[in-house]
Amino acid sequence: MVLTFPTFSAGMLLSMSLIMAIGPQNAHVLRMGLQRQHLWLTVAVCALADVALIGLGVLGLAQLGGLSDKMLGALVGAGVLFLGVYGWQAFQRFLKPQALTVLNDDDGQTRHAPAPVTQRQAILSALAFSWLNPHAWLDTAVLIGTASLAYGQGSKVFGLGAATGSLVWFVLLGAAAFWLGRRLNSLHIWRLLDGAVALMMWGTAAWLLASLV
Repeated sequence: MVLTFPTFSAGMLLSMSLIMAIGPQNAHVLRMGLQRQHLWLTVAVCALADVALIGLGVLGLAQLGGLSDKMLGALVGAGVLFLGVYGWQAFQRFLKPQALTVLNDDDGQTRHAPAPVTQRQAILSALAFSWLNPHAWLDTAVLIGTASLAYGQGSKVFGLGAATGSLVWFVLLGAAAFWLGRRLNSLHIWRLLDGAVALMMWGTAAWLLASLV
């Protein structure tokens, strides 16, 4: 038990430090929170998807030596395509903010929000941002999985700590997005958000392409 808590904490801290950077997955959670559509469903899917990748890395992928070059290349290609399309959609929303839906809150105030999405669309989008994102694979399945090898018999405890860190992060991010979503509802804010998301998605896609050269 003396070594269990430090090992658990090390996994948790590594996981949270890797996931805190605002990337495509985090940006998607923030957007769903700001538009107040299926936020907690998105949080749950993203968290569980990360836990699955961490488990894959700790229990098997690290021992196999990580991702093969062909698998990594295929993953990067799929990620670039997905990020490019999503970035284009965000850019179109930036150019045509009038496409937003005007809704009334319970207190009678008017707010702007994108067109509603179904639960199925929300789940598929969250899975795509989690599993078509090469960063997620490298940070969770590969890096965390490899780091767990240093703890020998305690690798599973390390992985459990990493999984807990992911769950904690997404709950905190969801709570922050929910809080902001009740306060940021102007058309100008939505345009800035969509513009930033488009640049982020395209920038990440470009970086991934450059990594293949």
